[in-house]
Amino acid sequence: MTIILRNSNLPVKYRLLFLFIFMLVTTDIKAQFYIAPNGRDSNPGTKEKPFASLISARNAVRKLKNRSPQNKNIVIHIAEGVYIMDEPLILNTEDGGSDKYPIIYQAEKGKMPIFSGGKQINGFKVNKDGIWEVQIPNIKYRQWRFDQLYVNGNRTVLARTPNKGFLKINEINENVLVKGTGRAPERATQTILFDTEDFSFAKNIANHEIKNVRFRTFHHWDFTLRFLDSIDNNQMAIYTTGQGMKPWNPIKKDGRVMFENFRAALDNAGEWFLNDEGTLYYIPLPDQTPENTVIIAPVLENLISFNGDAKSGNFVEHIHFEGISFQHCAYNIPTTGSEPNQAAVLINAAIMLEGSRDISFRNCEVSKTGQHAIWFKKGCNNSVVENCYINDIGGGGIYLGDTKPHEGIEHTKNIQIKNNIIHTGGREFPSAIGIWVGHSSDNLITYNDIGNFYYTGISVGWIWGYKPSLSKRNTITYNNIHHIGWDLLSDMAAVYTLGKSEGTIISNNVIHHIHAYSYGGWGLYTDEGSSGILMENNLVYSTKTGGFHQHYGENNTIKNNIFAFAKMFQVQCTRVEDHLSFSFHNNIILFEEGTVLKGSWNKIHIEMDQNLYWNISGNDYNFNEKSFGKWQRSGHDTNSFITDPNFKDPMAFNFKLKNKKSIKRIDFKPFKYKKAGVTGSKKWKKKAILPDNIIQEFDRVVEVNIMKTK
Repeated sequence: MTIILRNSNLPVKYRLLFLFIFMLVTTDIKAQFYIAPNGRDSNPGTKEKPFASLISARNAVRKLKNRSPQNKNIVIHIAEGVYIMDEPLILNTEDGGSDKYPIIYQAEKGKMPIFSGGKQINGFKVNKDGIWEVQIPNIKYRQWRFDQLYVNGNRTVLARTPNKGFLKINEINENVLVKGTGRAPERATQTILFDTEDFSFAKNIANHEIKNVRFRTFHHWDFTLRFLDSIDNNQMAIYTTGQGMKPWNPIKKDGRVMFENFRAALDNAGEWFLNDEGTLYYIPLPDQTPENTVIIAPVLENLISFNGDAKSGNFVEHIHFEGISFQHCAYNIPTTGSEPNQAAVLINAAIMLEGSRDISFRNCEVSKTGQHAIWFKKGCNNSVVENCYINDIGGGGIYLGDTKPHEGIEHTKNIQIKNNIIHTGGREFPSAIGIWVGHSSDNLITYNDIGNFYYTGISVGWIWGYKPSLSKRNTITYNNIHHIGWDLLSDMAAVYTLGKSEGTIISNNVIHHIHAYSYGGWGLYTDEGSSGILMENNLVYSTKTGGFHQHYGENNTIKNNIFAFAKMFQVQCTRVEDHLSFSFHNNIILFEEGTVLKGSWNKIHIEMDQNLYWNISGNDYNFNEKSFGKWQRSGHDTNSFITDPNFKDPMAFNFKLKNKKSIKRIDFKPFKYKKAGVTGSKKWKKKAILPDNIIQEFDRVVEVNIMKTK
C-alpha cells in the first residue's frame, strides 16, 4: 500500500495523526509463539506448527531477542492439555522482558494447561493378596527415587505405622558426639525406647530394610524426621544419629512418633511402598482398579527457577505467567532426614525466585508438591501472585524473603499476594506455613483464603528478640484464615509475628477454628520481640488457647477487634518487661467457657481500657484470678464494661449488631468482616470453601483433644 501525504491539504497535526494510526494498524505489535500437546520442539512455534514445551518457547524467545532489540511484547500461547516436563524451566537474565515489552506465558482463554513434573506409572498387576505391584527398573539402578505418590489426583500415604495416631516414646537418651559452639550439639546419637506394645512393630522390619526406615516425631512447634541407625530388640530401642536435640525444644518422654517406609507397614487401603529392588506396591481403595486409576510419581525436584543476581544488577524481570497449572514436584528426603526447623525454612519450593523483579503469576495453580509452592527469596521485588490456587502442598504456600538479612538491592520487598486460595499444606513438613514473610518488607497480603495447615496461617518476621529486623511495614489485611493447627503441633497461631516490625498492620482479617495439640492455638500471636505492630478490626473466634497472646514485645496496639469463643483463655500475656508491652483498647471479648485473662497481667506494663466483656453462659468472670471489680481497681479497664454487645446470632458466628447501644460505651467502630477472603466470581468463592469432610474431621479432632486437655 502506498500512502502519499506530502502534497495533502490536511493540516500537519492531522497528517501526523493519520500516520500514527496507520502504523498501529500495519505494524505487528507483538511476537507470538505457540505450545500445544501435539507440538514438536523441532517446530518453528507457529500456531500451525507449535512447540511441545516451555523450554523450546524460552529458547525461541532468546533467539528472537538476540537477533534484534526487543521492541514488542512476546506472548507464548499455551493450548489446553497435559505437558510432561523433562527438565525444569530455568529463566536467566536473558529470558526477561522490559517494562514496556514483557514476556508473557499464557493459557488459551478459559483453559488451564497442566505442566507436570511427574511420570505416570503403568503396568500394575494384582497379586494374590489383592495388592497392586509393578517393577520400575530405574529404581533398582539408583537412577530414580521418589517419596510422594499421587493416585487419581490425590496424595496417598507412604506405608506407616500406626495407621492412625501415634506410638508413645517411653524414654529418650542422647549421647553427644560433637559438642560444637552452639546451644545444641553439632552431632549426637539419640536412643529412643518404647514399651512392649508400642515396640512390637519393629519385629516386622527386615534387617536389609532398617537403613530406609524413617520416623517422624512431633514436639512443640516442630518435628524431627530421621532415618534409623539400628534396632535393639532386647532393649526395645531404636538408635538414630544427627544433630543434637535443641534444649529449647527437645524430643521428650511421652512424645508422639510414627514410623514409615518398610514393607510390613503396608497394611491399609490407600498406602504405598517402594522397595530397593524397584517394586512399587499399592493397596487400592474400594472401587479402584488398574484400569480406572492414574498413578503419578513426581520426578523433578524443581519446576521453575528464576536465577537472577540482584547484587550485580542482573535481574530476571518482566515475565508473566497466566492461567497455568504446575503439578507433581518431588521432594526427595535426604539421608540426613529433616532436623527441626521452624516454618520448614530449610526446604525449597517448586517455583524458586532469586534476583527477580516485576514477575507475576495470575490465575495459576501450584499443587501436589513435596515442598513449598512459591518462594521469592533473595533480591526479589515488585512482583505479584494473584488469583492463584495453591493446594495439596508438602510444605508451605508462598514464602517471601530469606532467613538471613540482605540489605539494599538484595532485600526482598514490595511483593503483592492477592486473592489467592492457599489450602491443605504441610503434608510432608507440618511446620510449614501458608504465607511466610522472613527478612522482607513493604509487602501486601490481602483477600486470601488460607486453610487446613498444621502450624500457622501467616508468619511475619524472622528475628527473636530486639535485634535489628528487616521485616517492616508489611500489610496483612482482609484475609480469611481458618482450620489451622489441628492437634498436631503447638505454640502456633493464625497470624504469628517475630521481632521488630514497625509499620506492620494486621487488620480486617477473619480468623477462626485455630487449635493446637497442647499449649498455643491463638488467633493473633505476637511472639519474641514483636514490636510496632497494629492489630485492629479483626474478627477472631473458635480458638483453643486465646484470641490474642503476647509473649513479649514493645508498643504493639490491639484495638477494635472481636475476640470470641476461645476454649481456655480469651486473652493472654507472658513476659514482664520495663517498657510498654502493648495497648489493648476498644475490643469486644465474648465467650462461654474458660477464663477472661491468663498470664502476667498483674505485673506487665500495658495500657488497657474501654473494652467490653460478655460471658453468654452467665457464669463468673475470671480476670487472672480476680473479679472484674478487683481487676479494675488494679488500674486497668476502668472504663470497660460487662455487657451484652448485642450481636445478632453469635452462636452461629453471626457477629452483625442488632443495635449499637453497647458498643458506643467503648467507642467500638463496626467493621465489615464479611469482606475478608477471596473476591470475584461465585465459582472462585465456592472453591475457597473447604470440603465438608475436612471441616467435620477438624471438629471431631478438636473435641477429642479438648476432652484430653480437661
